[in-house]
Amino acid sequence: MHERPHINRAGLAMISLAIALACIVALTMQVRDRWNSPEVKPAAEAQYTTTGQSARVAGARISQSEPKPSIEPEPEGPKPAQPANPD
Repeated sequence: MHERPHINRAGLAMISLAIALACIVALTMQVRDRWNSPEVKPAAEAQYTTTGQSARVAGARISQSEPKPSIEPEPEGPKPAQPANPD
């Protein structure tokens, strides 16, 4: 005769599977906002949104930024090198 009771392994596996699925769903819900790229609004549109209203109340001004050139010029002169032993 056995002194230990029989362990229902299938039941334990189902409980473990349910916990794992619940954890996967919870983690997915926490990181889902990182899948989408942030919405960047131009200054004219941001002026009339909640962000623009908050900025005006705080005393800030919303202005159009200068566009960056598509190709930036290379700096003149040699490139700086890292020293072999920075002491």
